[in-house]
Amino acid sequence: MADSSQTVYERIGAEGFERLTRAFYRRVAADPLLAAMYPEDLEPAERRLRLFLIQLFGGPTTYSDERGHPRLRKRHMSFRIDQAARDVWMRHMRAALDEANIPEPTYGELVRYFEASATAMINTIFPE
Repeated sequence: MADSSQTVYERIGAEGFERLTRAFYRRVAADPLLAAMYPEDLEPAERRLRLFLIQLFGGPTTYSDERGHPRLRKRHMSFRIDQAARDVWMRHMRAALDEANIPEPTYGELVRYFEASATAMINTIFPE
């Protein structure tokens, strides 16, 4: 059983976040709705998400050292994100969590964070 007094980073390490982001972006690449929001090369986005999550969940501050404050909502405002896009994003993230074999209680903590953050990124009510 995982020690819930440890940070998520201490529980799954950089390797856990690498498995998660790799599995997630493989799904993004195959999804027409999400892939359209990214340039062809997903590797930089995968790295940014991995570093952000590592920092957010108790690991090294490489993300902020390289990019400054995360400003998550501001960085996503140029993309039209509606409820459908949010739901597709979450479906892929949950599948990636499963594939990456993230154990409880970490799995639940990450799902709660992703659910809240994905909802906060919605910036349009009406799909195009």
